[in-house]
Amino acid sequence: MAIITKIESQKKSAERVNIYVDDEFFIAIFAELVYTFNLKKGMTIEEDKLKNLLKDEMYLKAKNKALNILSKADQSEKKIKEKLSADYEEDTIDSVLEFLRQNKFIDDQLLANKIVNTNVNLNRCGKNRIKQNLYNKGIDKNSISEAIEDIDDDTEFENAMYLAKKRYSRVKNEDKRKIYQKISQHLAYKGFNYDIIKKVLDKLLNSDEYDL
Repeated sequence: MAIITKIESQKKSAERVNIYVDDEFFIAIFAELVYTFNLKKGMTIEEDKLKNLLKDEMYLKAKNKALNILSKADQSEKKIKEKLSADYEEDTIDSVLEFLRQNKFIDDQLLANKIVNTNVNLNRCGKNRIKQNLYNKGIDKNSISEAIEDIDDDTEFENAMYLAKKRYSRVKNEDKRKIYQKISQHLAYKGFNYDIIKKVLDKLLNSDEYDL
């Protein structure tokens, strides 16, 4: 048996406390669990039993938070980990991530494919922009590479041409060099590479006398 010798609030988070047993750090938990289990300084406890009980409670809270986050929008493993890291220990987060993976609540490859599909078919982005969007979502490099490798070159060209024509309708009365510059800048912003941009502009403007 051991004795709780101190319960103190964490400096970085008022919602969490550190519990010390026999003057040594024991576990960090949410303050509300102190009241749930009626923990007090001077209380005699069975260390293993209490630690397992508190860890189970922390795991349930972390899992519920993760599921709540995922109910609002799909997330990558990295983003879920980031959003849990402020309140939970690494081993608790790892257990939650394992639960989410096993039950298909998170799947980075599937998420990457969905993002690519939306970016290509709805937003009409180029590969460079799509890669950046995937990176911003916390998708790992291998999943990014796999997700974008099947983007069809013809589809990317068609998307670039569609965007170029829309932008051309807005700037068609300007000087041709300015037209070329504005459309090329817009396509670069949308994530298309030099070769596609030049190919689109040469075809759209029927001229190769300008360079990017």
